[in-house]
Amino acid sequence: MPRISKINPEIASPEVKSAIESHLADGYRMTNEKLTLLHNVTAFEALEVQSYAVDRELQRIVGKRAADFFEYAISLENDCLVCSAYFTNLLKRNGIEDFDSFDFTEEERLLIAYGRAIANDPKNVPDALFEQLRAVFSEEALVVITTMGVFMIANNYFNDILRIEPEPIA
Repeated sequence: MPRISKINPEIASPEVKSAIESHLADGYRMTNEKLTLLHNVTAFEALEVQSYAVDRELQRIVGKRAADFFEYAISLENDCLVCSAYFTNLLKRNGIEDFDSFDFTEEERLLIAYGRAIANDPKNVPDALFEQLRAVFSEEALVVITTMGVFMIANNYFNDILRIEPEPIA
């Protein structure tokens, strides 16, 4: 059971309604996590809006598919039910039924390994893995990739700590 209620958009403050309208106008949907975060618009903007901005940068650098795989790997490693359900739905909508046996590109495998490593033990990401990343990605790209990883971990922790209910798996 969630520890914090979701806001009711129909009776929300004008500031919250404006944040919702802006988010929907940008093509996103409202989830249980977002409706919980919207108890405070600054928290919502920090965790959701800014993570979407970084995700757009990540997609520009590695492509949408690789970005999704990277983010999903972090959620799986963190065992975050909410984010794992979200990415399971996203991957299924893209025809990917089994993440563990999917035929990834070398770059995708590297991003998945990095996502799992930073989620598992951020203080001990293997040097060999990081050297492989440096051989493929620029320093700017590594900053964006790592920043998105940190956002994913923050989303996972938020959902787990507050026991946010996952969206149904379609």
